[in-house]
Amino acid sequence: MELIFVTNNKNKLSEIQNILKDKYKILSLSDIGFFDDIAETADTIAGNSLQKTQFIYDRYKKNCFGDDTGLMVDALNGAPGVYSARYSGKNATYESNVKKLLHEMEGKVNRKAHFSTVITLFLNDKMYQFEGRVDGTITTEIKGKMEFGYDPVFLPDGYNLTYAEMSAEQKNKISHRALALKKMKNFLQNT
Repeated sequence: MELIFVTNNKNKLSEIQNILKDKYKILSLSDIGFFDDIAETADTIAGNSLQKTQFIYDRYKKNCFGDDTGLMVDALNGAPGVYSARYSGKNATYESNVKKLLHEMEGKVNRKAHFSTVITLFLNDKMYQFEGRVDGTITTEIKGKMEFGYDPVFLPDGYNLTYAEMSAEQKNKISHRALALKKMKNFLQNT
């Protein structure tokens, strides 16, 4: 089965292809010749996931899925949340977002946080959503490579490595995105 993944983020695409490679051909937006930005103006992660996936489905009428992810930190009243990708401003980078988060967390005792991913799937004219959540804590310093989001400062519960210190294979077994994807994969296999 061929599915369009609503992203041009190479890190996300690689992660998804590794998880779904056995049964599905995953195309990115660049594979279908789409290079524009898609608005993400909803006030929830589920809303943003739906908004961008609906945009591509309406335009191409092909089976597709998209995701949105947020990091919710208890001591920051759920921030950065829906603004995770642009937490440090319009021209945010992974590094600037992490630095801002660590600055905001200085002196905080409660370091509990969770990652949540919502995947929206449009399949044969119907819409479905799948959520994955991983609880953890925010570290006091960067640990691992600064390659993907807040991974160097997120320590999932039950582990002594941040996401950024794990191998791709390790992370792909336990991450919030992996959990949401497994739900979608199970759904597709039983449809």
